[in-house]
Amino acid sequence: MSLAPALDWQLLPFNALTTRQLHDLLQLRSAVFVVEQTCVFQDVDGADPQALHLLGARTGQLLAYARCFAAGIKYPEVSIGRVVTEPAHRGTGLGHALIRRALQAVAEQWGAQPVRIGAQARLEAFYASHGFVDANRPYVEDGIDHLEMVWHPLKPGAIG
Repeated sequence: MSLAPALDWQLLPFNALTTRQLHDLLQLRSAVFVVEQTCVFQDVDGADPQALHLLGARTGQLLAYARCFAAGIKYPEVSIGRVVTEPAHRGTGLGHALIRRALQAVAEQWGAQPVRIGAQARLEAFYASHGFVDANRPYVEDGIDHLEMVWHPLKPGAIG
């Protein structure tokens, strides 16, 4: 049984984000990827306008977020990135709910097809538990070990 809080999910193009939603997603990304991980990097990378933004909120508070990209933008395949959950809600299953919802969102937008991610290497087992497989293309980004991982639908419409 998941302890993850029930969330209201929205999948929005960049130009449909409210100012508040944009603020909250940038704040969450910065809190985790820059401050918590002590990694100075350019989070606002110019790709946000090309992404669909998956936001999971409860009572107006953003608790889970990911960017979703059509094939050909980040990788030849459809991709998911900037996967992040609010630190106070870790260990509740929220990250798993976020990945399931992101896979569902990309399948609904672009059909059932392989999904490629650039995962932090320390999270390999987490992504593998959702069916992502190491593509054997390790790399270092901003001083952090990463792996390219690919998810293949088991059958059309299958969601990890």
